[in-house]
Amino acid sequence: MTTTMFPGRHRAAEERSERMGRTLKRVAKVEDLDEELMDRLGRGFTEKDQLGSRLAKAMRKRKGEPGSVTHRQLSEALEIGSAGLRGRDDAAPVLIEYLETLEATPDWVDWDRIARGQKAYLRFGQNAADVLLQLSLIGGYRFGGPSDLLVATGGLTGGTTLRRLAETQHWAMKLSLPGGLDPHGEAWRLTGHVRAMHAVVNDSMEPQWDVDQWGLPINQTDLASTLGLFDAVVLLGVRVLGVPVSRQESADIMHVWRYVGWLLGVDDDMLVERERERHRINYHILQAQADLSEAGPQLTQALVQAHRDRHRAGPLPRVQAWFAYERLLSMLTVFLGRESMREFGLPVRPPWAHFYIAGLNTLRYRTPFGRARLEDWGRRVYARQERETFGTAKADIGRPKTD
Repeated sequence: MTTTMFPGRHRAAEERSERMGRTLKRVAKVEDLDEELMDRLGRGFTEKDQLGSRLAKAMRKRKGEPGSVTHRQLSEALEIGSAGLRGRDDAAPVLIEYLETLEATPDWVDWDRIARGQKAYLRFGQNAADVLLQLSLIGGYRFGGPSDLLVATGGLTGGTTLRRLAETQHWAMKLSLPGGLDPHGEAWRLTGHVRAMHAVVNDSMEPQWDVDQWGLPINQTDLASTLGLFDAVVLLGVRVLGVPVSRQESADIMHVWRYVGWLLGVDDDMLVERERERHRINYHILQAQADLSEAGPQLTQALVQAHRDRHRAGPLPRVQAWFAYERLLSMLTVFLGRESMREFGLPVRPPWAHFYIAGLNTLRYRTPFGRARLEDWGRRVYARQERETFGTAKADIGRPKTD
């Protein structure tokens, strides 16, 4: 039972969530809800990243004000590290604390497993990109709360829709490149930026946010949910597309995202090593969600239209745009189901896209010729996505900004 200590969204649509989670329940081998975990998730809606919050307050101060931190100072600090900050008059104590925390790599991190997991994730190529867009991102719009925050901040509506999507893909790509997660590597720095920006959004939006209904704008339960969308949901989704994933690959990828989650400030009890355990947590998070809000269809339709527009720069722009649109609808129908398509106001399509993608994946992953080229293919996929979205510009995420 939901109590007054939880926000109104907690377990607000259990019948719908149970219906949507039937397949995940079987995958996770959940027999009965773990009520202790459900209570933990309920509390998590009102819990924040405390270190990130302290940094955010410093970043929201005026430039030059005692203890202030600028975007440029954060970018430089993530490159030079805490050792380079000590003794500098302009280095705020909270910035040094932030860097020291990120640099204190947990003893459980295994760099060999990180490297293997990065390569395995990179070899997913277009499959990972499809799952992240369709099952992770659009699938997440089926619930009120985070989707309403995106509408409120303008992060994925209007002209910014495609750019914000590509910035997320840019970050995921960098996480897949060997060496990027080493302290002060590019992916490590980007993740430090993402954590700080989460905290700034939370700090700036909280005074005007309906905390009683939604919990904090960015909270521990939603952070754990997001982590699950990048690790176990991707593993589940690529298998549906015909990609073979070994136990070792699954374990290594989960290890990568456990470390990424730690860098992002996700609570330790929500960081797991085993894919099935993440599926179990994801199932309980699903049961804790609210119903669809008006933000879901708004975000989804904007994103579908932006995805269609993305493919209008080739030699046959109308044909390419039509094919991208139909392919997306076909895959969404399989991943999300007919009920969610109706809720989003999207037309249902036959599953033709999955059949041809599964055929291509048979050639890529089950023949010596295809397997030898998987990593190069993965790099080309990500490079093409950024080129289609940014052109000659660069992703904003992690870049030093003029304050």
